[in-house]
Amino acid sequence: MPPSHDTPSLPPALAPRLAPAHVRPRWRSALAWMIVVLVGAALAWLAYWWLEELNTERVRSAGARRLETYAASLENLLDKYEFLPRMLELDKEVVALLQHQDDPALRSTVNEYLERLNRQAGTSTIYIVNLQGRTQAASNWRQKDSFVGDYVAFRPYLQDALRGRSGRFYGVGTTNREAGYFFAQGIYRDGKMLGVATVKVNISELEKSWNTGTIDKVMLADSNGVIFLSSAPAWRYRTLSPLPASVRASLEQTRQYHQEPLPPLRFDADVPRNDGTRVVSIRDPGAPDNLRPVPMLAQTRTLAPRQWTFIYLSDLSTVRANSRIGMVFAILAYGFLVLLFLFFRQRRRALRQRLQAREDLLSAYNSLEAMVAERTSRLEKITQSLSEEIEVRRQAEQQLHRTQSELFQAGKMAVLGQMSASITHELNQPLTALRTMSDNAVLLFERGRMDDARNNLKNISQIVARMGTITGKLKTFARKSNDALVAVSIDTAISNVLVLIERRMSLEKVTFQLRIAEPELYALCDSNRLEQVLLNLMTNALDSMAASSEKVLSLSVGRAAEWVELRVCDTGPGLSEETRAHLFEPFYTTKPQGQGLGLGLAISEQIIKDFGGTLSAEHTGAGACFAIKLKPAPMET
Repeated sequence: MPPSHDTPSLPPALAPRLAPAHVRPRWRSALAWMIVVLVGAALAWLAYWWLEELNTERVRSAGARRLETYAASLENLLDKYEFLPRMLELDKEVVALLQHQDDPALRSTVNEYLERLNRQAGTSTIYIVNLQGRTQAASNWRQKDSFVGDYVAFRPYLQDALRGRSGRFYGVGTTNREAGYFFAQGIYRDGKMLGVATVKVNISELEKSWNTGTIDKVMLADSNGVIFLSSAPAWRYRTLSPLPASVRASLEQTRQYHQEPLPPLRFDADVPRNDGTRVVSIRDPGAPDNLRPVPMLAQTRTLAPRQWTFIYLSDLSTVRANSRIGMVFAILAYGFLVLLFLFFRQRRRALRQRLQAREDLLSAYNSLEAMVAERTSRLEKITQSLSEEIEVRRQAEQQLHRTQSELFQAGKMAVLGQMSASITHELNQPLTALRTMSDNAVLLFERGRMDDARNNLKNISQIVARMGTITGKLKTFARKSNDALVAVSIDTAISNVLVLIERRMSLEKVTFQLRIAEPELYALCDSNRLEQVLLNLMTNALDSMAASSEKVLSLSVGRAAEWVELRVCDTGPGLSEETRAHLFEPFYTTKPQGQGLGLGLAISEQIIKDFGGTLSAEHTGAGACFAIKLKPAPMET
């Protein structure tokens, strides 16, 4: 083990002399730093509070001016139409229609007159109602949703006009659901009320002028707290607070907002301020709960005598962001001053220590030379130890590589050993035939049947060639593999393996199915080791089907994305979940004792990994299926 790397200590002659002459007690130093931190925190809080108040006042002033402008523009718009219902009382046709309500020609004349007047005045709708609350003529008489014939006696503006007062009302139309402000005035002749003239004005256009270009919001609420105009469309027809049941019943009776549900806005915060404003946080409808609403400064202005309330919401996120920036700037300035003080203090201390250090360094020079020599000696020992450790590891890696190669070779020998019975039978049969044919050839020569003897010798030659092919494949399979990866023909590898197991498949009556998607597929691997893996998988498949009624061994070859894929499947009992979990562990086997070491799949997996590919077991529902993925190689020419 290499020696530890200890930090060199100062020479005894040097260490005492570098110590300060006067050491301040620790509690005094801690108290001083605590005071510094507390002063910095107080300064940061004061800076944030002062900047927030300053910026909030600026935002409040700007919001108040805009609120006043919006209120004045609304008042001017409504005042412009105050006279219009009274003017209709002066029209003879209007009065005549209310006196002769069954005259269709007179109704048509009034309809056309109201249509022209509505177009010239820029109103939404103008219509005439009799004393029973039934509309007699309207400017929209040509439209499908015309007001002519509608019953509107339930509307508050009409009830006020029938009582002799000026009717003023904002609501949603029950016919076309268009919101507007209604002016209603009684029509009299000789001191007797004949009907009511009503003018509807669309004030929703004002919302477009409320778009401030920021996230500031403007809204207009009635006496019940129902928001009927807003620069935020999602807030329209919502309430500032939950409506009492009596108010809801009254609104349903007058149909002021028709069928709107009038849900309340969700206030996450509502904090009053000394200047009469409030800091509120309103959650947008449909916004997720984890999204925090923006804090806003709320200012109100009442519009009398309509009992409306203008509300202007100013964004405070910028105010708070600027306040935080100012706070950070104050902290940085304070920190700079503290660092400047410490710098000058440290500089004075450094000047005092510099003179002392010159003498200390001169006295320590000799001690340092000895320390350097000692350290050099220790480093040389460490270097030598590391070199020895590197050599040991190199030898261990070489030994591991040799052991792995021997393990692969042992795996092949184990497979050959398991196949020894079928190979012996494969060779004994042609040997017996050779002996019989050779005896027959002697008799044929003695009898002079030269043609038959010649044919017999040709058969002997063919049998010897077949035996040579089998022994050649065994010799090739048994030799040690090369570590170099080359382009290997998949067809050739499969043919070589089939030579070794075709006799066993014939004896055990196994049906072999071979499916190759495209000819001449080449993979980057070692042919001998690939044949070892295929032979192991196919031998395992034959073993697993020993007790199966249907014995089918299938081998499919094809391309998938950037891989050459080989699948070896059987119709055996398949793999359990426990077996799949330990399938590639060394010495794990499901075969009876003495019929396997449990190294075949572990060796096969390592071989495929060395090729840069993968070996895995797939769940097919019937039997076992192993998939090999190899890197493709260019075709040999």
